[in-house]
Amino acid sequence: MTAATLKASVAISETGAGAIGQSVYWNGALEYLQVLSDGTTAGKADLSYVAEIEVATGANSDIDLAGSLTNALGESFAAAELVAIMIKNIQLDGTANTTDLTLDGSVTASFVGFLDATSTIGPIKPGGVFFMAAGDADGIGAVAATTADILRITNSSGATNKFMIAILARSA
Repeated sequence: MTAATLKASVAISETGAGAIGQSVYWNGALEYLQVLSDGTTAGKADLSYVAEIEVATGANSDIDLAGSLTNALGESFAAAELVAIMIKNIQLDGTANTTDLTLDGSVTASFVGFLDATSTIGPIKPGGVFFMAAGDADGIGAVAATTADILRITNSSGATNKFMIAILARSA
């Protein structure tokens, strides 16, 4: 069974001087929160994959979303739709990376949910985070085995990079 809470937030507080010397305060926040239960319809996910992945300097990590992955319980991860993805450009033990990561849609059989054959997302700077989620009926994109199932993450040149990734998906 998969159950997950997706959460992202930014809270801002600013203080300044007003036009006539009085103090001015401003607070703002933007939050995203979605709780997913187990299943394959809107508001649900039944597959999860979390890992630390190592990629050599100037190389790619091609993640096969439709069958070659196994989750923490040793079960096959064969996604039909992605619901959420998070990539942290930091190592599991907290060690900082020194190279950028890029999501690359130009690979053959690329996952095209939020990429197309010519697009990239990034750079994800050292210590940076990429997060995308959509718990609606379509998720963030369909996965098609052998034709649209590869998520390529490219490491820039300079050093080996270990990054963390979490993916929530539906099997149907």
